[in-house]
Amino acid sequence: MGFFGELYLRSTLPFLSEPVTAREADYLASAFASVPGPVVDLGCGHGRHAARLNASGPLAGRVLGLELDPLSLAMRRRGFPAVRGDLLALPFRAASLGGAYAWYSTLFAFSDEAHVRLLREVARVLRPGGTLVFQTVPAERLAASPSAAFTRRLPDGSVLEEESHFDAVRGRDVGRRTLTLAEGRVLSASYTIRYYPLAELTQLLESTGFSTAWVHGGLEGEPPTPESTELIVGAVLRHG
Repeated sequence: MGFFGELYLRSTLPFLSEPVTAREADYLASAFASVPGPVVDLGCGHGRHAARLNASGPLAGRVLGLELDPLSLAMRRRGFPAVRGDLLALPFRAASLGGAYAWYSTLFAFSDEAHVRLLREVARVLRPGGTLVFQTVPAERLAASPSAAFTRRLPDGSVLEEESHFDAVRGRDVGRRTLTLAEGRVLSASYTIRYYPLAELTQLLESTGFSTAWVHGGLEGEPPTPESTELIVGAVLRHG
C-alpha cells in the first residue's frame, strides 16, 4: 500500500479543522492576489484549499487541482476543476499557468534528483514571473526533536499509530503510519519526506529557475526561526 492514498486521506482528515483551512486559504489568496492567470493546487487532495479559493476572493474561478490519488479526487469538495496527474510529469502546457502552490511538504516526498525534476516541471508550466508558494517544516526544528511516536483514537473509532525519526545528516524524516479502522481493516505504510535547510532550499530553487521572493515562519508573515512550526516559501520564476 502506498502512503499517499487512502491511508493518508483518512488519517489526516480529522486534523484539518475549518478555521485552520480558512487561515491558510487567506494566506494563499493574499500571496496570489496580484498574480494573473490560472493557479494550480499541486497535490490538492480533497480540495480544502482549492474549493475555498476558487469560490470567492482574488482567485475566484482561477484555481484548479492536481491530484494522483483517485480516492481523494472522488471525495473532493465541489466547486473547482481537478485533473488526475503526476507531480513529476505535469499535464499542463508550457507557460500556461500563472501560479502554483503546495501544502504539507507535498513537493518533497521523493528523491533529491526527483525534486530537481519536479521543480523544473513546475517552472515549465509557469509563465515567466509566475509564483510558486509551498509550505514545509524547518529542518532545524526536526533536528532538535528527531524522534516522534504517538497513538490516538480518532472520532470515528479508528486508531492511528505513527513512529518517525529524522536523520539530520540526510535531511530525511522516515516513518511508518498505521490506521486501524473501526471495522477492523488495517491500513499501513512507510514514508520518507525530505526537509531541506533554508540555504539548501534556496539553492535548489535557484538551480531550477526560481528566485526566492519571501520566507515566512507562519501564516502571519513572521520571519522563520528554528522553533517555527512551519516554513512558507514564495518563489518567482525568472524571465529567460
